[in-house]
Amino acid sequence: MDLNASPLPEEDDSVVRSDTVKYQFSGRERVTGFETMNQPQERRNGGAKRRYTDVDPMHMSHPSKRSQGFQNSNNGSYDRNSLPPGWLDCPPSGDPINFLIPSKVPLGESFNEKITSDKRYSPQQAIRQQRRLGREIGLVIDLTNTNRYYRESDWTREGIKYVKIRCAGRDSVPDNESVEKFIQETTRFSSQQAHLNKYVLVHCTHGHNRTGYMVVHFLIRSESVSLTEAIYRFSEARPPGIYKQDYINDLYNLFGEQIPENFVCPQTPEWKRSPDQDDDDDDDDGNTVLGAGDVGTDEMGYDMAPSEMTNDDVLGDPVPFNQIESMRQFCNQVLKLNVRARGKPQFPGSHPVSLSRDNLQLLRQRYYYATWKADGTRYMMLITWDGCFLIDRNFNFRSVELRFPCRNVNEGAGGNTHNYTLLDGEMIIDTDPTTHKQERRYLIYDLIAINRESLVERPFSERWMILENEVVKPRNQERDRLFKTRTPYYRYDLEPFRVRRKDFYLLSAVSKLLKQFIPRLSHASDGLIFQGWDDPYVPRTHEGLLKWKYPEMNSVDFLFEMGKGNNNRHILCVNERGRRKQMDGCRIVFRDPSVDIYSLSGKIIECSFDSEENVWVFMRMRPDKSTPNEFITFKKVLRSIKDNITEEVVLNEINDIIRLPMYADRIETDCRTFEKNGRRK
Repeated sequence: MDLNASPLPEEDDSVVRSDTVKYQFSGRERVTGFETMNQPQERRNGGAKRRYTDVDPMHMSHPSKRSQGFQNSNNGSYDRNSLPPGWLDCPPSGDPINFLIPSKVPLGESFNEKITSDKRYSPQQAIRQQRRLGREIGLVIDLTNTNRYYRESDWTREGIKYVKIRCAGRDSVPDNESVEKFIQETTRFSSQQAHLNKYVLVHCTHGHNRTGYMVVHFLIRSESVSLTEAIYRFSEARPPGIYKQDYINDLYNLFGEQIPENFVCPQTPEWKRSPDQDDDDDDDDGNTVLGAGDVGTDEMGYDMAPSEMTNDDVLGDPVPFNQIESMRQFCNQVLKLNVRARGKPQFPGSHPVSLSRDNLQLLRQRYYYATWKADGTRYMMLITWDGCFLIDRNFNFRSVELRFPCRNVNEGAGGNTHNYTLLDGEMIIDTDPTTHKQERRYLIYDLIAINRESLVERPFSERWMILENEVVKPRNQERDRLFKTRTPYYRYDLEPFRVRRKDFYLLSAVSKLLKQFIPRLSHASDGLIFQGWDDPYVPRTHEGLLKWKYPEMNSVDFLFEMGKGNNNRHILCVNERGRRKQMDGCRIVFRDPSVDIYSLSGKIIECSFDSEENVWVFMRMRPDKSTPNEFITFKKVLRSIKDNITEEVVLNEINDIIRLPMYADRIETDCRTFEKNGRRK
C-alpha cells in the first residue's frame, strides 16, 4: 500500500457494509491507513429511545427514563410545537425580586408559525427586553419538564449559563431535591456574580406556580422573611402570584405555619381560563422530554427534527456536584497533577502551542506524525460503569448515553464495559454537502487512562494503538454484531452522536492531507496538528505538541469589556499569573454590522489579527470558555502570526525534513508494516 496514494475510506462508527474495506492495525504496529469521512451514513432508527433490559445494569450506561420519547395518553399523538395553554396572553415576565426575574417560558423559532409577531417571546427577545430595562441576564433556570420549547444553546451562545431543574407541574409541587438544587444554583450565582450586577431569569411554563414556589423558598432562606411575606412579595412582582391552592397549602404545611384567616388564594388568571382546557394540566409540559439535539420520531411516528446543530450546543445532562469532584480527582490523579484543594478547577487536557520559526526545529529533532486540526469543540471523555461523561474546557462534566464494551465481550450478553477509562478528543459536526444533513461525531485522538491504569508515560504510538484495540475496535465489533440480531440488548444507532478514532499520518503525506484530504472533509478544519510519535501525554500546555493554522485563522481568545459610563472604549484582556492583564495598544474591530457589541462585554471572544491594519478582528464569542488565553499564549500566537508560516513554508520544510535519515528510515519501516497489514486483510 502506497502511503502517498489518495486517502482510503475507512468505516467509522456506522453500520458495516459488505463491500467496505477497512485498513487498521493490531498489536504493536505504529502506522495508520488513510481514511475519509465520506463513508455512507446509516439511517437512524426512528423509533422511541429505549434500551433492552437483559443486561447487567452495573455494566452499561443506561439512558434516563425521560429519554423515552413523546407520549400523550389523551389522543395518542402529540404536536411538538403546540403552544402551552394560555401562553399567548400570559405576561412575559415580572419585576425583579432581588436578582431573580420570574418569567414564562420563552419559545424558540420553531413556534413562530403559530405566534403572531407581536406575541412572540423567544430567548433572544427575553434577553433584549431585559437589556432595555438595564438588566443583563447571567443565568437561566428552567423548571419545565421538557426540552421542547427551545435549545439550550439559545442561551449559552450568548454567554448565559443554563441550568435545568425538571419539575413536573401536574398534581405535584417541586420536590426537596429540586428546591435544594435551586437554592444551590442561586446562592452560587449570587456569590460569584454579585459584582457584575447580573440577573437570573427563572421560568416554568407560565412563571407562576413552580417559579413562585422556588422564589418563596429562596426569600425565606436568604432573607429570613415570613412565609406570608415571601408569598406576597412574589405576587407583587409577578401578579397574581401563586394561584394553585395545593402549592399554597404545601408551603404552609412545610414551614409549619397556619394560613392567615384573611389569606385568599388568587383566582386562576383570565388568560389561563378557557372552557376547552383543564386547569389541572397547568405547566405539565405535555410530558415531552427528549433531550436537546435528539433525533427520531415519537411513539406515533411524527417527525421530531431538531434545529440546526452548532458547536455551541450544550450536550448531555447535568451531574451532581459531589460526583463531579470525585471525577475531577480521578482525572488529576491519572494525569499525575498536584492540584491545590482550594484552587479554581482547571481543564487538565494537553494544549498545543502555535508553530513558529523557533519551534519549527522540533520537527527535525523528533519523529512526528500529523493530523488535521478540526474546528470543533474540545472534550475529554470519562467512561465509567455509571455512565459516560463529557468534560469541557471549564472542567465541568455532563452525562451522555454511550456504551464502550471491553475486549473479548461475551457474545451472548452485554458483558463488561470500561470503567474509569479517560479519552481525549473533539466534537465535530459533519454536514452532507448534498442533503445538508448534520451529524455529530466525537473524534478520539488520545487515550489517557484505561480501566483506572494511567497511560500518560507511554509513547503516543502505544496509546494510539491501545485506543484502537481496546476501546474503538471492541465497540465497533459489538455494534456490528448487534446490528445483525433481531433482539439487540443495546441500540448503538440511538446514541446522541457517533464515535471514531482520529487518524494520524506520516509527514510524507502532509501535502495530500492539505491539498486533497482537508478540502474533502465534511466539517471545518483550520490547520494541522503535529504530534510527537514517541511523546508522553503532557497535561495542559505541551511545548512539543504543535499546531499550525492557516495564517488568516490564527486567533487569540480575549476577555472583552466596554468602558464604563460614557467611556465606550473597547478593552481586550488576557490572563497573567491568575490575574487579568489589560492589553493596552491592542485595537479590535467588528466588521459584522449585526454583532451586538454591548452584549459581548464581559464575555470571552475569539479574534484573528489583521496585520495590514494592525488590528484584532472579532470572529466569534466563546461560550465554551470562561477564561481568556494566557499572556504567554498571546505572545506565541502573535509571534506565529508575524512569522507568517504559510502553507508553502510548511510544505517546503517538511519536504526537507522527511529526507533526514531519522525520518527516511522510519517512514520506510512504517510503509512496509502498513503493506504487510494491508495484505493480511
